[in-house]
Amino acid sequence: MTAAGRLKPWIFPLLLSVLAWSAPAGAALPWLGGEKHPSLAPMLKEVLPGVVNISTVSRVRIRQNPLFNDPFFRRFFNIPEMPRERERQSLGSGVIVDADKGYVLTNNHVIQHADEINVTLRDGRSFRAKVVGTDPEADLAVLRIEAEGLSEVPFGDSDALEVGDFVVAIGNPFGLGQTVTSGIVSALGRSGLGIEGYEDFIQTDASINPGNSGGALVNLDGELVGINTAIVAPSGGNVGIGFAIPVNMARQIMEQLIEYGEVRRGQLGVVIQDVTPELAEALGLENTRGAVIAQVVPGSPAERAGLKVGDVVTAVNGEPVRSAAQLRNRIGLLRVGSRVTLEIIRDGRRKTVRTVIEEPRRERVDAGRISERLAGAVLGPLTPAHPLAGRIEGLEVLEVERGSRAWRAGLRRGDVIVSVNRMRVQNLEDLRRAVRHSRDGLLLNIRRGEGALFIVIR
Repeated sequence: MTAAGRLKPWIFPLLLSVLAWSAPAGAALPWLGGEKHPSLAPMLKEVLPGVVNISTVSRVRIRQNPLFNDPFFRRFFNIPEMPRERERQSLGSGVIVDADKGYVLTNNHVIQHADEINVTLRDGRSFRAKVVGTDPEADLAVLRIEAEGLSEVPFGDSDALEVGDFVVAIGNPFGLGQTVTSGIVSALGRSGLGIEGYEDFIQTDASINPGNSGGALVNLDGELVGINTAIVAPSGGNVGIGFAIPVNMARQIMEQLIEYGEVRRGQLGVVIQDVTPELAEALGLENTRGAVIAQVVPGSPAERAGLKVGDVVTAVNGEPVRSAAQLRNRIGLLRVGSRVTLEIIRDGRRKTVRTVIEEPRRERVDAGRISERLAGAVLGPLTPAHPLAGRIEGLEVLEVERGSRAWRAGLRRGDVIVSVNRMRVQNLEDLRRAVRHSRDGLLLNIRRGEGALFIVIR
């Protein structure tokens, strides 16, 4: 065996490091084909000015003992007047997507409950932002700032992403200032996590930490492919599992928010569920891909198109459907009036069904007419389009006027009221009975996403 043949495997990395150390500064390295050290810096110089820091201020009412509101009581015990509100601040990130009009795309949870929103650019300039529109179900919001000399991040194509593609996350973690981390796309189409109503996440191991929410996930061409949204971490820090909203989904929602101030989701009129192995066997299916229709709403587009209970939807407009969550996402992103072609399996045979997405028909009631404590809130029956439809019963909060008593108490659009004053609420008549004898306030038990909480409105 020659001397070269006796070289240990670890010798070659060592030789490469020695060559790199001995090369003159700025010189090209021979094994890189004459190129300098690979770097993300040139791309980031173009992208970083388009990623902003977002700071918010919200005012929260402080619950006090009623005696503290009595001037005689305070004077007798020499108690100073207590503040009735306290300010709460939070930080997040955003992405400039239209430099001419000043539109900034971010997460809804970054600016939710905020009374004041400020956007700080990379060059240090700061501007008060206005809310153009929000979509709590997809956790997206569009802001607008009046500023000149802005730099936008160009849109990419999130549908072109593949597992293993390199991506870069940019944001404002822990309020430290603009920070860049890199990694790869770990998975695509993540759903069923209970983070948002509409889920189709890009999973990445690029470090995403608190404060990164609303920031940019870009590819190596500097194109926006996702909006950083959430992490999975028991300790609250990064453990290599982060999620971003695909930019194609975010862009469709953003366009509706800019045009209407809200997302006008249409109705197909079905209640769906995943195809389990047991259901697949019972329905004679070859696999568990698709979404099975468990209920067809009378008078809905689905009924008029001839869809039936037990049909399995396998594709929407030529795009495969793997689960109920994916079908909800596909339908939920379509505008009212959109034509849709569904591929279904019925009794073992494949069929094609065509229909038109319609605006949900729902009863809308000004809740202030039922109770003055609910003034500013608009309620209606829970519709099949809601993420919790078929799983719970209650009243859906359709609108909440910012600054109203219900808003200050924490009630938000998309919440589902399941009980009032410990009485179950399934319809508006139940609500009227529950508030009839209320004196001290309303105790609302609501469902929000996969969580539940109590809200007191006095």
